[in-house]
Amino acid sequence: MGRVAIVTGGTRGIGKAICEHLSEDGFTVVANYAGNSEAAQRFTDETGIKAYRFDVGDHEAVIEGCKQIESEIGPIDAVVNNAGITRDGTLLRMTYEDWQDVMRINLGGCFNLAKATFEGMKERGWGRIINIGSINGQAGQYGQVNYAAAKSGIHGFTKALAQEGARYKITVNAIAPGYIDTDMVAAVPEPVLEKIVAKIPVGRLGQASEIARGVSFLCSEEAGFVTGSTMSINGGQHMY
Repeated sequence: MGRVAIVTGGTRGIGKAICEHLSEDGFTVVANYAGNSEAAQRFTDETGIKAYRFDVGDHEAVIEGCKQIESEIGPIDAVVNNAGITRDGTLLRMTYEDWQDVMRINLGGCFNLAKATFEGMKERGWGRIINIGSINGQAGQYGQVNYAAAKSGIHGFTKALAQEGARYKITVNAIAPGYIDTDMVAAVPEPVLEKIVAKIPVGRLGQASEIARGVSFLCSEEAGFVTGSTMSINGGQHMY
């Protein structure tokens, strides 16, 4: 059995592509999901990858979920913090719950998964943590003060934890995707989407597989000298 990797929000979209690529790389992959059991079952049927249901924003649920995975599958060597939600709206319209939900899941989930797995990685002298940020955490976005703040926080979290993990051969990196052709982006009204694509120098949306290939590299042995880095995969839309 290869090293074990967990991908949060792993049963659809970018997460699914990451799971598939890491599996091809020889990892024993497990996916996490929050609530769509039907989609999770389809994912498992299609890929053969086991999916575990727990809320990444719930600290105790993450600790217990990771203990279950390590008991049934093996020690977790790589974590991909991909799970995230949006609750968009201008500040004047945004509720405290909209703010708190996004921070709890998008940023809090990174802390929770790292907290649950870092000690084991330290003991084994090897680990990979990849946090999925966003172009909107780098450049900001109208109507997304919660999402932009959480994703920006991920980039800072990554740099700080990388300094703690380096001596134990635990690398911690982030990927900041631009606009990727997923269900979330497909929900954007067509006129708005056309304006977004017009601002992307390569002239198209990204593909989930392009993010997955970045994760694949950062999880590899060859990436052992890369830590505290943010890889921007955005078609040149924001050069940071």
